[in-house]
Amino acid sequence: MAATKGTLCVTGAGGYLGSWVVQLLLSKGYLVHGTVREPTDQKYAHLSKLEKASDNLKLFKADILDYNNIYSAIEGCSGVFHVASPVPSATVPNPEVELMEPAVKGTLNVLKACAQAKVKRVVVVSSGAAVSMNPSWPKGQLMDESCWSNKEYCISTKNWYCLSKTKAESEAFEYGKQSGLDVVTVCPTLILGPILQSTVNASSKVIIKFLKEGYESVENKFRLVVDVRDVAEALLLAYEKPEAEGRYICKAHAVWTKDLVEKLRSIYPKYNYPKNFTEAGEEQDLSSEKLQRLGWRYRSLEETLIDSVESYRKAGILD
Repeated sequence: MAATKGTLCVTGAGGYLGSWVVQLLLSKGYLVHGTVREPTDQKYAHLSKLEKASDNLKLFKADILDYNNIYSAIEGCSGVFHVASPVPSATVPNPEVELMEPAVKGTLNVLKACAQAKVKRVVVVSSGAAVSMNPSWPKGQLMDESCWSNKEYCISTKNWYCLSKTKAESEAFEYGKQSGLDVVTVCPTLILGPILQSTVNASSKVIIKFLKEGYESVENKFRLVVDVRDVAEALLLAYEKPEAEGRYICKAHAVWTKDLVEKLRSIYPKYNYPKNFTEAGEEQDLSSEKLQRLGWRYRSLEETLIDSVESYRKAGILD
């Protein structure tokens, strides 16, 4: 029985968030075109094991910097989720090539292909990093979608990831305005939750390090957390709801690192947690009220943490 809901494309389908988006779309009866670097690579094997994947998922070898590649994956799709973008877990020696080009040029390639393929709507995954780096925002005031990270400030503080996401998102809207393409963006904060893929992604490392590294002390940062499954749901809402427009902050919980670690310790006491916490940074919170008005709901922090740790254990990452 073929899917009746039409075909959607997911770029970066083999990554942490991309894998969950693919799983969600398959479960909702969509046909899915997923772009990956190399479809035969073992690290994407988890995708073919997803329910309905054998009939309804087609993987395309595509580099987002190669327009023709991307167009062949998007052709025939009514919607596109642009998830692919580099998320470094360490500093990058050459941010222009490693971050800026794939984020900005890659996004524009995807949007041009969407316009050429007459896609109804493209949902671009941006980031809370494109919202929160703004020193002129009033202190203590909840940041909303009207707040953008300041590009000059990102450059002066060498926050290349924030700069890459801010530029990619603002250029996506600019392109949408010029071409008439319907562009909606979702800006998730720190994404935690269970992994489907076999490799460890940058945001999951945050929790894994707390469990394994036995740090003497870590910075007590203010963290804005959201579950990967809830981000996938937010992206689908942004695609399916006709009234969705503009950008949507996607954040569920605001928690200090110390409290996050204590919560983990209360559920899993046997791991090698950090011993001390040093004060770091102020509280800067983001509001996902606009997304909630669209109908978005999120899981409890406890469920996210338990499901994260259980998935790391199952994958042998904590051994």
